[in-house]
Amino acid sequence: MTDRVDINRLLTDMRSLKSQVQTFQRPEGLGPQDVNRVGRVGTGEGLKVDGSQKVPGFGDVMAQAVNKVNDTQRASGALAAAYERGEPGVDITDVMVASQKASVSFQAAVQVRNKLVEAYRDVMNMPI
Repeated sequence: MTDRVDINRLLTDMRSLKSQVQTFQRPEGLGPQDVNRVGRVGTGEGLKVDGSQKVPGFGDVMAQAVNKVNDTQRASGALAAAYERGEPGVDITDVMVASQKASVSFQAAVQVRNKLVEAYRDVMNMPI
């Protein structure tokens, strides 16, 4: 069968997705016992904040997300164009997967935007 999925490519995609997800996970060196101690502010047992780690702002995170969606859509378009030109090594399954990734990432970005607009409206309509 020539329509089988290349296992190396699949593993590479899975590793890429794992690395993207891990950026939003718990910082290294922070165990469950540390998370439980964070809430105990007055006891002196809580974790110290030293400011050595730079935490990106909301605007930075949103800009990175929009850029990532843009990159995904560009890659999908380039792959589709390469397939249409008949370049060797470009498979229709790769084109369709890239297209679906671009579509899902765009839909997620639109949903986040809709929630942000809704939250903004809620805050603006709050009585003073």
